Amino acid sequence: MSDALPPQWLEAISSPYATPSPEEAAWALTAIDQVVRSCTACSGLAPKRTRTVFGIGNPTPRICFVGEAPGYNEDRQGEPFVGDAGQLLDRIIRAMGLSRKDVYICNILKCRPPDNRRPLPDEVQNCRPFLEQQLDVLKPEIICCLGGTAAHTLLGTTESMRALRGRFFAYRDIPVMVTYHPAFLLRTPEKKREVWQDMQKLLAFLEQTVSPGGEPA
Repeated sequence: MSDALPPQWLEAISSPYATPSPEEAAWALTAIDQVVRSCTACSGLAPKRTRTVFGIGNPTPRICFVGEAPGYNEDRQGEPFVGDAGQLLDRIIRAMGLSRKDVYICNILKCRPPDNRRPLPDEVQNCRPFLEQQLDVLKPEIICCLGGTAAHTLLGTTESMRALRGRFFAYRDIPVMVTYHPAFLLRTPEKKREVWQDMQKLLAFLEQTVSPGGEPA
């Protein structure tokens, strides 16, 4: 399989009716990542980035965590959630009995906003197609939105986190759980209990579903 993937091949495995193998999904994600790396759509982001931050993890995951945008450490390393918030997310994932290699982790934006500011609407619009392509390939059984930006972008809502948190929604027929962003938990540690309650709901949902192989999860 060549590095230059034919567009029709990428489209075929991204179809909702397709079930790509881990190898096929990994190649498709690599193809999208290559396009992201050459993107200059956001004049306020592209010239200032060190690296784009595409995503990492299992190419055919049961759970996909979607955050807001890369920070300083992510921009330097090219990997999402590697700073203090990322270490907290790792602890949450481990408490769920999983590891990074079991899930997939990405952000709405693939470039770091200056001073870690909130993404601007046009930046979200420019980057959204890349996220949609990622999710089309990943086909996770459930998406966990970490924070308001991820929830508002995927769900097309302006409701507050208080109204969204701990509830199930849907993105293109994929269940979506909304919870607080790990960075928020670092500032507001008393909310960690609520996030753990959300993760328990998420795990209970997965236990009720059937894996692609037909065996109980």
